[in-house]
Amino acid sequence: MAMAVARFALGLSVVFVAARLTRISVTNVAGQWRGLGELSLLFTAQILLLNIGTEHTTSSRSIVLISCYPFFTALFAHLLIPGDRLTLRQVAGMLLAFAGIVTLFAGSLSLTDTAWLLGDALVLGSGVLLGLRQVVIKRLVHDLHPYQVLFWQAALGLPFFIILSAVFESPADIEWTRRAILGVLYQGLVVAGACFIILVFLLSKHPASRLGVFGFLTPVVGVLLATWVMDEPVTMIVLISMALVAAGTTLGAVGAPGTSPTTPSDPGMPDQTR
Repeated sequence: MAMAVARFALGLSVVFVAARLTRISVTNVAGQWRGLGELSLLFTAQILLLNIGTEHTTSSRSIVLISCYPFFTALFAHLLIPGDRLTLRQVAGMLLAFAGIVTLFAGSLSLTDTAWLLGDALVLGSGVLLGLRQVVIKRLVHDLHPYQVLFWQAALGLPFFIILSAVFESPADIEWTRRAILGVLYQGLVVAGACFIILVFLLSKHPASRLGVFGFLTPVVGVLLATWVMDEPVTMIVLISMALVAAGTTLGAVGAPGTSPTTPSDPGMPDQTR
């Protein structure tokens, strides 16, 4: 939870600076507080489930389970966003891509070991909430600027992380090594800052279900980066997994709807913030 505080405080600062540089008022959100509050609760619960769940399962199992979120993004988009319909071709593509992820981590997964069930359930729950959060963001950017959505998602959620960390965690348990500091800076400035901004701008222009399927690329890219940084050989399993994920992502993206009726005429720039 302390890691979440550091990460999202940094991300919040990146969004705030970006909004100031582009002269977007993050406080001009009249009439949208309920939606922003619901998004912030989803955000807080999703991150807590992910962080706590990952601590109680293996990294491989966590990666596979959180990678289920594109299924839930597509499902919730089908139910909640007019025009963003789930197609059989899209489902087939997601199943193919997910098969690639399972193939990638099959060697480190155990279906008979029940010691990780609690952690697995928490991470899977986080995946469900992540899928729903993508759809809620998609609906909010119809009326708000992406910077406003991102700012209040973190600003309203940050106090919860601070309180929970103060109650349940001790500063003595935190070891600020160089690697830890660099990791938090990357997670905060790059992921919670720059990457969140890019994602929300994309959600303002494209269907949530189409973007969600690209989430299957994340673990494959992670493995490829690991082989590059740590000079590990690219195995046949990695190549097969890459082929399955690439084929499934292509099939799922092509099978997704092209444009959502909820998208504003000038995507990412709602009338009240132009």
